[in-house]
Amino acid sequence: GGTNLYFVASRYLLPAALILMTLGIDFKAIMNLGSKALIMFLTGTVGVIIGGPIAILIYSWIDPSVVGGEGAEAAWRGMATIAGSWIGGGANQNAMYETYAYAPQLYGKMIVVDIVVANMWMAFLLWAAARADKFDRWLKADSSAIEDLKNRVVYYEKSIAKQPTLTDYLMILGIAFGVVGIAHFGGEIISGIFTEHYPDSPFASSFLWLVVIATTGGLLLSTTKLRKYEGAGASKVGSVFIYILVATIGMKMELAEAVKEPQLIVVGMIWMVIHAGFMFLVAKLIKAPLFFLAVGSKANIGGAASAPIVAAAFHPSLASVGAILAVLGYALGTYGAIVCAELMRMVAPQLVRCF
Repeated sequence: GGTNLYFVASRYLLPAALILMTLGIDFKAIMNLGSKALIMFLTGTVGVIIGGPIAILIYSWIDPSVVGGEGAEAAWRGMATIAGSWIGGGANQNAMYETYAYAPQLYGKMIVVDIVVANMWMAFLLWAAARADKFDRWLKADSSAIEDLKNRVVYYEKSIAKQPTLTDYLMILGIAFGVVGIAHFGGEIISGIFTEHYPDSPFASSFLWLVVIATTGGLLLSTTKLRKYEGAGASKVGSVFIYILVATIGMKMELAEAVKEPQLIVVGMIWMVIHAGFMFLVAKLIKAPLFFLAVGSKANIGGAASAPIVAAAFHPSLASVGAILAVLGYALGTYGAIVCAELMRMVAPQLVRCF
């Protein structure tokens, strides 16, 4: 059903969207966004790492059987896979599944918790993005660097705007899928090298390299004459691809499964609330705009498939900021998830069976 569509969308439309949304960007302006983006991203990582063990502690007072379990069926092993997903992405999630040898028959439940809770949080962030000004006032944040980047892109778009012809659209699609082809080819080669030498690292994932090469390709092309295709609507075509991707992510939500294990979903929600609370606390302390909170969080929780979507909700020109941070998440995902897993192992209730 929805999964084949999602596969096509994430492997072809997502990298194409990243290229088209990066094509008109001012690379120096992205670098000028400063340290707050990075601080909020790392805060998100720490929020996931501490959120897991705290959620287990809280829930072990409510119902220890939900977060307990023994051997391969121990809940903390399954939650380690969620930590992999919520710091990095699918590759890190599978790395944790292999590393901690979680019971295969229970793995599906954890995937449902991951998808349902992450999508609830994403829905909140998309809602908040539309009200960014109010949030920024409350955070006392200075969003001038972001506004500046948006304005520069809008100004550039206006200065080169033209009525797009069919030739322009074909060129735009040609540029996008040409680079996607290169990204697939290069991604297979690079991930192949890692698979041979470091099979368990997230760098063995061809999807990671697909995103890296696509983003880099778009940034490189933005320094060439091809940048002028932004005037013919390159980023708007990219936005269409993103909308299709959002729709296919929705199809992946297995709500029927979620109902079967409602308590685990609650554990996941407690975990996410801790991550979110920590993000808002640090954002208020360093006066970071909502944009950095939302994108820093989604670069962890959602990875390269949804961080650009949340960033683009603020402005299409910001999508590449999401992609760049998400790649950082993939790099840290396995290490962060191992730290989280070991903390969860320490606090997991040891159930003594009384017969």
